[in-house]
Amino acid sequence: MSYKIIVDSCGELPESYKKDEHFERVPLVLDIDGHHVVDDETFDQKDFLRRVSESPNCPKSSCPSPERYLEAYTCEADNVYAVTLSAELSGSYNSAELGKKLYLEEKGQKNIHVFNSCSASIGQTLIAMKIEECEKAGMAFEQVIETVDSYIAGQNTYFVLESLEALRKNGRLSNLKAFVANALNIKPVMGATPIGTICQLDQARGINRALKKMVEYITKDLKNPAEKLLAISHCNCPERAKLVKEELLKHVPVKEVLILDTAGVSSLYASDGGIIVVV
Repeated sequence: MSYKIIVDSCGELPESYKKDEHFERVPLVLDIDGHHVVDDETFDQKDFLRRVSESPNCPKSSCPSPERYLEAYTCEADNVYAVTLSAELSGSYNSAELGKKLYLEEKGQKNIHVFNSCSASIGQTLIAMKIEECEKAGMAFEQVIETVDSYIAGQNTYFVLESLEALRKNGRLSNLKAFVANALNIKPVMGATPIGTICQLDQARGINRALKKMVEYITKDLKNPAEKLLAISHCNCPERAKLVKEELLKHVPVKEVLILDTAGVSSLYASDGGIIVVV
């Protein structure tokens, strides 16, 4: 049967997937001091990061409307899947579910399922790739859902931030804590909980030490590495991403490594210099 995979724009897609008719990105909209940025192929990361660094305010994001998801669901594919940013971080999941309800009410029965990634960025990418793998294997719709739900439950997300400013600006960190951390060059090692909220795993002085701590956590947590696709997304720091890849491969012989630059929403969360790893 034919299929379509819809990913909200917090998830990055490799270039080949952007040209594949089986995939569609549904953009969120970013707002920085009244300047609206659509998170699609027109996104200018350099300009966005400049605006963020110059502003005392945190950028805001608006999730796609239910009508936009309805539009994406309206296609010839028999099986339609949506993969959204963690429902704990955005309204995108609820919007996708409302779009599904609208479709079923207005256009009739169709196989549509919305996956809450409980992650973000490259984590959504891996989920989309898993859906594709299941579809190509000829799995039935319900079997794809069961397999991918199990995959999501076993997925782990980690990230290290160059700066705590984004967390301070959006109220997740006090001004005093951010000031002290920046003054002491403390970099947090962050992760995602099983339900998709953000937690701090550790911290270190200096970005390189923080990245090494992150590698230690990944190495400790990773099961059956030879079967895993490891994904790294970076915000404007390809050399740092390459370093993380090399350090990880010293410890875990994974099947494959995917590296992508962050798009708009992920750039907002990661900030300039941030690294996200999902496996």
